[in-house]
Amino acid sequence: MIQIVSTSRYTLNRKQLRTSVANLLLGKGVNLSNSINIVFVGKKKMKRVSATYKKEDVALPVLAFPYKEEIEEKKLLGEIFICYPQAVLLAAQKNKKVDVTILQLIEHGINNLLK
Repeated sequence: MIQIVSTSRYTLNRKQLRTSVANLLLGKGVNLSNSINIVFVGKKKMKRVSATYKKEDVALPVLAFPYKEEIEEKKLLGEIFICYPQAVLLAAQKNKKVDVTILQLIEHGINNLLK
């Protein structure tokens, strides 16, 4: 199950995002009965999370936290935190669409979860 957590201020096509993430997971041989949480946050929240877990005082674009826990006989792979404002800035810098950049950040997070 792909859980997407976000406030309404961030423009996301959740259906398209779930489909794209499912395809990424399948491409990496991950069973879709496993769960993954994708959390979209702002700069302040990402800076706090980054300071707490990475000891870096900066709003990183993406952070991944692997869990690999069994919950009701399903594996929770982990959580991927995406800093939405950072994703927008990265997209502008690279002259790409925000959706494409977000998907690249999620793929980076998935790669870290599966290490």
